Amino acid sequence: MTLLKLVNVAKQYNGGTIALSNINFSVREGEFVSIIGPSGAGKSTLLRCINRMIETTGGDIIFDGVSVNGLKKNELRRLRTKIGMIFQHYNLVNRLSVIENVLHGRLGYKSTLAGALGIYTEDEKSQALEILEVLGLEDHIYRRCDQLSGGQKQRVGIARALIQNPKILLCDEPIASLDPNASKVIMDYLKKITTEMGITCLVNLHQVNVALTYSDRIIGIKKGHIVYDGSPQEITAGEIHNIYGSEAGELIMDVGGAHAS
Repeated sequence: MTLLKLVNVAKQYNGGTIALSNINFSVREGEFVSIIGPSGAGKSTLLRCINRMIETTGGDIIFDGVSVNGLKKNELRRLRTKIGMIFQHYNLVNRLSVIENVLHGRLGYKSTLAGALGIYTEDEKSQALEILEVLGLEDHIYRRCDQLSGGQKQRVGIARALIQNPKILLCDEPIASLDPNASKVIMDYLKKITTEMGITCLVNLHQVNVALTYSDRIIGIKKGHIVYDGSPQEITAGEIHNIYGSEAGELIMDVGGAHAS
């Protein structure tokens, strides 16, 4: 079943910069899709348009049967509870504990007052603990987030998204700030979330080899246009070169290893 559909989506910024042009694709429930492309290609803009952190200037985005563009403020707030967002720089409150940061994922379900006072149900607290255990963070529940490593912080970010009970995770360069070992841990968890929980993942990645290893499907973006949409098995060195231009040399060397593994 189609969960997300983008129809002729465009984004032009006020200065005239065109970030996205004529973007068309659909994502099925339970699919793991990587969006690859060089810095400045429009990957982050695309993800932020899906949950209307950024407004589009053309086209339509349909999520879970609803047109996102036409939603009023309260309707959008409700829709966003189904869309978990994971950021490159984690977006945690460093002075708060791990579990407090995770429970912030429930704010979309709260009244303003309950959110401001930090009132959470026992069920919500139990769910937070269960998710933290799944993500291997049970020993860090009450630690302040500024005492964690980058990989641990990103797992807290994932837990905060999961406690929303989302239908999709939008992951914006989730491993860009991490070393290879921590990156593998994060990607393994994201893949597990798709395969075991059935939650769709749409992941922006700069690393082609990672996209080849984990994805059901790859979408390549160049200068705001989709230039590849297909399986990781079918992408060629030439297509990667088209997406990345002069950066492609080192990335293509990675491709052989990923296909072989």
